[in-house]
Amino acid sequence: MRIGNCSGFYGDRLSAMREMLEDGPLDVLTGDYLAELTMLILGRDRMRDPSLGYAKTFVRQAEECLGRALEKGVRLVANAGGLNPAGLASRIREVATGLGLSASVAHVEGDDLMPRASSLGLGDALTANAYLGGFGIAAALSGGADVVVTGRVTDASLVVGPCVWRFGWGRSSYDELAGAVVAGHVIECGTQATGGNFSGFLSMERDARSLGFPLVEMSADGSSVVTKHDGTGGLVSVDTVTAQLMYEVQSTTYLNPDVSVDLTSIQLSDLAPDRVGVSGVRGAAPPADLKVCVNELGGFRNQLELVLTGLDVEEKASWVRAQLESRLDPRPAVVEWTLSGRPIADAASEEEASCLLRCTVKDPSADAVGRAFSSAGVELALASYPGFALTAPPAKESPYGVYRPAYVARDEVAEVAVFDDGRREVVA
Repeated sequence: MRIGNCSGFYGDRLSAMREMLEDGPLDVLTGDYLAELTMLILGRDRMRDPSLGYAKTFVRQAEECLGRALEKGVRLVANAGGLNPAGLASRIREVATGLGLSASVAHVEGDDLMPRASSLGLGDALTANAYLGGFGIAAALSGGADVVVTGRVTDASLVVGPCVWRFGWGRSSYDELAGAVVAGHVIECGTQATGGNFSGFLSMERDARSLGFPLVEMSADGSSVVTKHDGTGGLVSVDTVTAQLMYEVQSTTYLNPDVSVDLTSIQLSDLAPDRVGVSGVRGAAPPADLKVCVNELGGFRNQLELVLTGLDVEEKASWVRAQLESRLDPRPAVVEWTLSGRPIADAASEEEASCLLRCTVKDPSADAVGRAFSSAGVELALASYPGFALTAPPAKESPYGVYRPAYVARDEVAEVAVFDDGRREVVA
């Protein structure tokens, strides 16, 4: 089974879904749109409009590509549902109807713990989502879905689910599940597996072509081959795959909702140009608890960025810092100063002779970091160090979020596959 990826984050290359469908054969095309920050962004969207809370770019991609995917028999599986997978599924059905297409759209829910956040000890959260595994996706595909959208599943679950569906793995197929988690982890970040953010980039062809998105050829025993469509830019090698495998990994055991993966068991081999074999992966029982992504509103923040040019940079910074801080009333809870770099001696240009001094303020109250702060800075324009300059006009305060992980017992989370006809299946 050939499983491709067309998104590593919310904001990734919009044309990637079309490219992956056009440039070579696939059975399943996945997209990863969620990160901790993304959940916060979607939470703010949902506060403004309860019908939102999903990755809107997936809708734009579906408008362009759904017909092509159906024609080629490619299943689409994406976590673009974010905080509102039911809303996204409904929107994709509208897209299909508008295009005159017949598509079965399912979604997976159960990750959103906000209605029970207080009772679960998760505090006053803006978002609270448990990381689900791949069995809900498998149930949706088994029910005939052409498109499956989810909320907060782990990134690798987008590959695990289709493998469970196709190969019939059970909950205790630990080695096979572990192999799928590794394959999913390799392709989850899109072009990071094909040369993006790769420290060995000097060994690659570096031309104007966009890097090709990765795909995996999965086998029933959990082994895989990492590759990309022929003729696309970038590189798939043991080094690029290894670099992605080490991304966001903090120990020799990689914990996922469906399996615990022994990372020391992975065997990589160069099979041919742009083809890397992954085999030998061993797995064990998954952890007892599920991880939860919790986002809270942290308060409000603002900043000023000043340009310091020429001589006596330290003295200029010290003076304006003392001036500004004495004028902060009320004083924000957090006042941070950062001086970046130092001017080059005998600089040939003003830019080389300059550095930046940034003042960042945070406070639970918007008043403390709004006009009271920005006005205090602007008032120094003709009354401070020589060459006083700001890199941008004063801005209003903005809210900021704070992410923290939490954990809940598995039996507190009910994973549900919701089919196109409204039928609901609780995933055991």
